[in-house]
Amino acid sequence: MPPRLNVPPLTRGLIVALVSLSFLNGLLRYREYLAISAEKANVVKYGSIVSEPYLVIFPKYSYLYPWVLFTATFIEQNILGLVLSGVTIFFGGRYLERAWSSAEFAKFMLVTATIPNFLSFVIYFILAASISDHNPIINGTAALQSALLVSFKQLVPEHTVSLFRNLLRIRVKHFPVLHLLFHLVSALLLGTHTSLILALFGFLTSWTYLRFYKTSPSLTDSSTAATAIKGDASDTFAFAYFFPEPLHTPVAKVADAVYEGLVAVRICTPFSTEDIESHNEQASARAEGGLPSIMNPARGGRNLGGSRAEAERRRALALKALDQRLQAGGVPAGGAGGMTPKTPGGARTPGLGTTPSVQTPSLGTQGQATAAGLGETTYVPEEQSGSKGEEKQAQE
Repeated sequence: MPPRLNVPPLTRGLIVALVSLSFLNGLLRYREYLAISAEKANVVKYGSIVSEPYLVIFPKYSYLYPWVLFTATFIEQNILGLVLSGVTIFFGGRYLERAWSSAEFAKFMLVTATIPNFLSFVIYFILAASISDHNPIINGTAALQSALLVSFKQLVPEHTVSLFRNLLRIRVKHFPVLHLLFHLVSALLLGTHTSLILALFGFLTSWTYLRFYKTSPSLTDSSTAATAIKGDASDTFAFAYFFPEPLHTPVAKVADAVYEGLVAVRICTPFSTEDIESHNEQASARAEGGLPSIMNPARGGRNLGGSRAEAERRRALALKALDQRLQAGGVPAGGAGGMTPKTPGGARTPGLGTTPSVQTPSLGTQGQATAAGLGETTYVPEEQSGSKGEEKQAQE
């Protein structure tokens, strides 16, 4: 008997929407391509592509159809793009919907599907107003792909994905930047600039939402009442840590400067010291208890060795980052170059770049049981000698 694919309801609906809207758009393109005439005012031709402005985004025309800010995300213009998008939504949606719940996943998808499209529409609307023949089509799941990778970076940053029979092994925390780099190269070589803009806005939108706005249940609270925490101020999810280690300091300085401006205009609320400690405990609890495997989200809770190794590595990285900030000449531990703002009590708050507090608390029995209920990762640890040496050096 063939194995049954257990797909959560929202993920199933998104896949159906992707296939249905892409197929409908293809039929309309083919029909209008055969029957196109100069009198058809509702049809726009861009190069050799014919599309309907009430399904995908055309900067000059789609402001009349606001729903395209959502529908354009689930329309692909070719079979290869449709297959890749379907696989992305299947694995990413199945994982996140079970880790977060259908309601939270629906909020995340709504934010990351519409906001990047709206920002891209504004940019190209301005360009279309200044350049008469510049009217590109905006559609596709590039923004969703970036958003899903950023969410994986938050949940399982040290999870290792093995490709081509272990010939290529990449940690999940590197995927968001690699995805942006791929779209940058594609834009330079193939001219896919709209996908690059969508991927970039998807990256920024999803990180901002997860960092400052998304609410999550606490994994470390021992009380019987459910406690929710807002955002994620943990060290491992700081903006600078999406980039290679040599770039951490310059990226953190720029990010903290932007953060100060956002706090000044009250777009972002600064984190308190208690928030920072709670979110670091939350990240540690996720590593201790683990989360489901990306490829098999139903599995979990049995192989705690890998999740413990992941927790050890994350602690070592956090201690190493703190040690580097303390040993840097005159740089306070409160942020990158002391550029993060202070709370009314005088404590510094984390900016977009780095966070000031590194804590590795021991989870209580109930906290461990709560975290373990989520499952575990399929983290593949590096050589034990290298990990131990790195942790020992960080602690010194």
